[in-house]
Amino acid sequence: MRKHFVICIDNRGYESSLETRKLYEVIPDRVAEKHHQIRVIDESGEDYLYPEEYFAPIRLPGVIKEKLELTRLLTVL
Repeated sequence: MRKHFVICIDNRGYESSLETRKLYEVIPDRVAEKHHQIRVIDESGEDYLYPEEYFAPIRLPGVIKEKLELTRLLTVL
C-alpha cells in the first residue's frame, strides 16, 4: 500500500493534536471523505478524523517516504 502524506495548514481547535507546517500520514477512509474529513495519525500516534481543509496534499519522493516510514517504525519500537 502506498503511503500518502499531507501537511497541516490549520490546527484551530486541535492545537494539542496537530502542529501546523508538519507532515501527517493519511489513513484512507472513504466514509470520512464523503463528510469532508480526513483520517491522519496525529501527535498521539493514533489515527483520528479532522476537517480536510486543515490539510494540503503534498507529493514526496519515494526515498523520503521510505525514510519517514523507517522513522515511524523505529519510534514504535
